[in-house]
Amino acid sequence: MSDMFVSLGTWNWLIFGFILMALETIAPGVFLFWLGLAALLVGLISFAVHLSWQIQLVMFAVFAAAAVPVWRRLARPKVDESASPFLNKRTEALLGREFTLEKPIIDGNGTVRIGDTVWRVAGPDTPAGTRVKVVQVDGANLTVAAA
Repeated sequence: MSDMFVSLGTWNWLIFGFILMALETIAPGVFLFWLGLAALLVGLISFAVHLSWQIQLVMFAVFAAAAVPVWRRLARPKVDESASPFLNKRTEALLGREFTLEKPIIDGNGTVRIGDTVWRVAGPDTPAGTRVKVVQVDGANLTVAAA
């Protein structure tokens, strides 16, 4: 078994790297690609510097482990905040808009219908049917003022 490791050479690493990358095309998942890239790097470094098989194995492990954060950074989808600035911030999209009160605001509480949802609103006492403007949002609670 140790003879196998002692005989690890540059060409073995390069062939191993290409085999791993070829296997990636058969079983895609972008896992074997990074292991193949690590093997290729060890093979290329072995061309320039003669290293013992122990150092070659350690280098392979380090390159393979370093490939994980690199892959995560490269694979992270780019989100364009300007395309949908209120994604997952539904209440902030209501700030400054005007709506008609569905139920009057009595003792500081009332409701307004926005689309198919009834929202609780807080503000000064106002009769139903009055146009109000959203001036502040806090979670699912809207604070309104007369428009």
